[in-house]
Amino acid sequence: METATRQLIEYARYHRDPRNIATHFVGIPLIAFGIAVMLARVPLGGADALLPGAHWLVWALTGVWYLRQGRWSLTVPTLAVLAALVALADPLGEADTATWLTWGLGSFVVGWVFQAVGHVWEGRKPAFFDDLRGLLVGPMFVLAELLMALGLLRSLRESIEQAAGPVRRRTAPVAGGQ
Repeated sequence: METATRQLIEYARYHRDPRNIATHFVGIPLIAFGIAVMLARVPLGGADALLPGAHWLVWALTGVWYLRQGRWSLTVPTLAVLAALVALADPLGEADTATWLTWGLGSFVVGWVFQAVGHVWEGRKPAFFDDLRGLLVGPMFVLAELLMALGLLRSLRESIEQAAGPVRRRTAPVAGGQ
């Protein structure tokens, strides 16, 4: 089993309530965008350097991690979506300070609010509390959920459901938040 599948199965164990998954469709892109906006203001090299901002460097470094996970049919599209968010952040790095902070911090905070609400519904802590890689798996998970909802990645859905269980609405409190 390739690494991406193992990572997604482990992440899915924290995300079986459809309401939690839905909040991730909003929260994770907002968080990624907010981080990119904040990093877009961090230059690499001098003012006339040809190097992109820190947001593109972070995208490239995370891209190496994604590509090493295998399942390129999912990791490459994840990188493309993240690149689009980073590109959208570009002009905000040049904006006035109030605009830059509003978009950067605002997106980041609102994204985490969505995540927190989803995990209250789930009755479980976020996956990254136990494994920081969850911060990188999240965008891939959201894209996988979208593609699976469109009827694609059937073998991945079967692997996830076999190991983590089906998506179902949680109705009773989970003892200890686990």
